[in-house]
Amino acid sequence: MKIRIDKDRCVGNARCAAISETLFELDDDGYIAVTEIDVPPGMEALARRGARACPEKIIEIIEE
Repeated sequence: MKIRIDKDRCVGNARCAAISETLFELDDDGYIAVTEIDVPPGMEALARRGARACPEKIIEIIEE
């Protein structure tokens, strides 16, 4: 599983990071720091929850 993020549309709510700081790393200003994440085994549920938590819906789950 991968996560793809439209970083340019992030407004810094940090709801994704509240679900998992490990998966959804923020920069010093509180915005998402990455555009793509390889989800480690066992963290798929957290990835899905983090994507659902984003009010802007900028986080896409890519099943492989």
